[in-house]
Amino acid sequence: MEFSVEALEEDLNNMRKYYGSGKTKETSWRKSQLNGLRNFVIENEEKILKALKKDLGKHHVEAFRDEVGILKKSIDLAIKSFKQWMNGKEAKLPQIALLSSAEIVAEPLGLVLIISSWNFPFGLSLEPLIGAVAAGNTIVLKPSEMAPVSSSLLATVLPNYLDINGIKIIEGGPEVGEILLQQKWNKIFFTGNARVGRLVMSAAVENLTPVTLELGGKCPALVDSLSNWDREVAVKRILGAKYGSCAGQACIAIDYVLVEKRFSSTLIELMKERIKKMYGDDPKGSNTIARIVNKHHYNRIKGFLNDPIVKESVVFGGSMEDDDELFIEPTILLDPPLESAIMTEEIFGPILPIIIVEKIEDSIEFINSKPKPLAIYAFTKNKTLQRRLVSETSSGSIVFNDAILQYAGDTIPFGGVGESGFGKYHGKFSFDEFSHYKAVVRRSYYSDFWFRFPPWNLNKFQLLEEAYNLNYIGIVLVVLGLKRSKRSLYQACSN
Repeated sequence: MEFSVEALEEDLNNMRKYYGSGKTKETSWRKSQLNGLRNFVIENEEKILKALKKDLGKHHVEAFRDEVGILKKSIDLAIKSFKQWMNGKEAKLPQIALLSSAEIVAEPLGLVLIISSWNFPFGLSLEPLIGAVAAGNTIVLKPSEMAPVSSSLLATVLPNYLDINGIKIIEGGPEVGEILLQQKWNKIFFTGNARVGRLVMSAAVENLTPVTLELGGKCPALVDSLSNWDREVAVKRILGAKYGSCAGQACIAIDYVLVEKRFSSTLIELMKERIKKMYGDDPKGSNTIARIVNKHHYNRIKGFLNDPIVKESVVFGGSMEDDDELFIEPTILLDPPLESAIMTEEIFGPILPIIIVEKIEDSIEFINSKPKPLAIYAFTKNKTLQRRLVSETSSGSIVFNDAILQYAGDTIPFGGVGESGFGKYHGKFSFDEFSHYKAVVRRSYYSDFWFRFPPWNLNKFQLLEEAYNLNYIGIVLVVLGLKRSKRSLYQACSN
């Protein structure tokens, strides 16, 4: 279907009117749309799994773990909790505010735009959509064209479950995205890379539109000295996150591992053994590891590995024999040059660099020398090191002794900081991201603070000072003339 700017603008105007009617603010509307999302995921589970297999080569179990299962959980939480999230909360005023009350009320922002990414084509589309719906907005969702089967499923099937007057899915490439960004929105939620994120922010400036950017950055892991058993567990969790998370194509996957020199050989040997246990002697034939999303990204990663100074650092894997299948086998690098592209750009592929440090504490300085990551994964039982990592590094999240676990949490915020983005979502945080918290204050006519109005004099000056200090006894003493200020400034005020 040909994309029409005129039709888009008409649709957006109708959506603004629909929002203005108050329909989307109703509890019943929010509940019906959340139920629609739930039914879509449940009734189309097989289609979703097949789409993820087609687009990304994801095994069905991995696809359920990373997207379908998490989405069911998120939707169920929203259905159960959104009424509570909507409720206003009392804001306590000081006792001096006689016969006054205040509350904080969540109100929807209005017409919002969600632009999602290809690496979790359903999760990164529907997770923010859940929050936007629960908050009572009208929404336009643009899935990524780089996962075309998933995008088509969202665009053609999902509208059958939703109110198309308030929620629309628009497919298209960068040119459509650019046109969408030129429209006026009350919120833009973008998931992608930093380069496009800058374009999103530039477009948002025109209308002072608030923006959430979910970017990524290079997520490091570090492995401290551990017992043999703990080290094996750490290796399993690292490799599961790196090669299992859509073949490392997730923005929260591990980009490199820092390890002390004395443990590096042991760690690498454990990794080799574990890769064979996970994927066998023929990873491609195992049907367990995902393919690269498209030819462009395949050639980009291939270029990383074909760099002569990087090739020399390959200690395991590195085969890229089947360009048509877009398959790269699990690969381990040892100390690739830090200035190489593979160490300065996000990898989004099954390549894991191991960086040797003299002491594990040196990892802190190494991490701080790079842009702030979306996540840090630290495998250590050293409480002092844990405290230092929390206090001396900055990242969207930090996980001790596991990886990617934070993505599944409903009670903790998911999001970046600095170049890894800003804003947060998941659970109630998704609701908050698409809400404005409005202060509502109510006052009686039967009491007043006479000293806040002109004409001004020294007495009113003193009363205001005591009031801002919440010194109720002081107010009484000033009123009774039993307390006077000795500050020269007050004397000047009485002239």
